[in-house]
Amino acid sequence: MANTGLGVPVKLLHESLGHIVTVELKTGQLYRGKLAEAEDNLNISLRDITVTGRDGRVSQLDQVYIRGSMVRFFIVPDMLQNAPMFKRVGPNAMRGRGIGTARGRATIMRGPFLCFSVSYDSLTEQTL
Repeated sequence: MANTGLGVPVKLLHESLGHIVTVELKTGQLYRGKLAEAEDNLNISLRDITVTGRDGRVSQLDQVYIRGSMVRFFIVPDMLQNAPMFKRVGPNAMRGRGIGTARGRATIMRGPFLCFSVSYDSLTEQTL
């Protein structure tokens, strides 16, 4: 069965609903407007848009629907770095889940492995 969990970029896009975002398409056009809708496949709907073409021409649109496969990147508001969803994705979110090698035949990892432990005074290394 496939993992249906959403990745961080998709969650961040959903958190951006109602905010002003900038989208660059693979064609080089920039769309800046209020994010009205967002789908898990990155399809989006924007309202009150300013479009900047590759040649620098600026035009206005009331609404636009953009297919997710045409998007190069999104720029979302900086305030979303404090979104509650990042607290769930933090380092303790995976606690107790193991190391992810439970499928298939068991394999023995062969060493030597190099581990670093960092302290404020010095860097020490150990070989396992």
